[in-house]
Amino acid sequence: MTFNEWALAHETAVRLGAFFGMFALMAVWEALAPRRARLLPRRVRWLHNLALVLLNSLILRLLFPVAAVGFALLSVERGWGLLNAFDIPFWWAFALSVIALDFAIYLQHVMFHAVPLLWRLHRVHHADADIDVTTGARFHPIEILLSMLIKFAAIAVLGAPAAAVLVFEVLLNATAMFNHANLRLPGPVDRFLRWMLVTPEMHRIHHSMEAVEANSNFGFNLPWWDRLFGTYRDRAGLPQESMAIGVRGLTGSDEAIKLAGLLALPFGGAGSGNAIGSAPESGHEAR
Repeated sequence: MTFNEWALAHETAVRLGAFFGMFALMAVWEALAPRRARLLPRRVRWLHNLALVLLNSLILRLLFPVAAVGFALLSVERGWGLLNAFDIPFWWAFALSVIALDFAIYLQHVMFHAVPLLWRLHRVHHADADIDVTTGARFHPIEILLSMLIKFAAIAVLGAPAAAVLVFEVLLNATAMFNHANLRLPGPVDRFLRWMLVTPEMHRIHHSMEAVEANSNFGFNLPWWDRLFGTYRDRAGLPQESMAIGVRGLTGSDEAIKLAGLLALPFGGAGSGNAIGSAPESGHEAR
């Protein structure tokens, strides 16, 4: 059995194990060393956030019987993609694929802020009243489906090995829970990690109500793209304990908390702020 075949055979077990393990670790860490005081009780937000996660998982399974790893195996078998057009050693193709897929997700994230129709979907993620481990998986089902199609396109263009896609998916899921977690890292540790990994302190700025701050730090896993393309912001204008999180006009309302409201939220008219091109709400300069 090749590494690619092993990845396909064990995808579900690996992904579920990584998800529940990381979720439990972040939940305990948040409880022991929270970075910000909660505005809403955990039980209120978690019930609806996790219900949305479950719904998204069911929709993906129904509409995409072949997930990203299976699609990657199909791409390799049919010789699709740049990496399959050349005789590249497996481990080089593996590493390049993980990095390139992360770059694709960075570009996707910027696009979901820049295009008004896509921002309507993405604001479901940003309108959370608090930011914690569940926020990292709180996305509208239509955004999840579009993201999967974008991922399929990137895999086909690259010809990414199935094993690399599995590792990328696990890393993306785990780092999304980590960098959205309401946890406190010592300053020196945070500054060191920011060169290799998007940290909670770095990504929390992206969830600010201030448009100039929300339109920065787009990375989920690797921090390099923000630094390379000028979207990196070292710190927010206010201390993170007092920084306002969310989307003005939405955050705190029932439609930004309860499952039915989250599903309908893209089709409402409120909460257009924080999209690229929206009017700045403060004069903070990028740092």
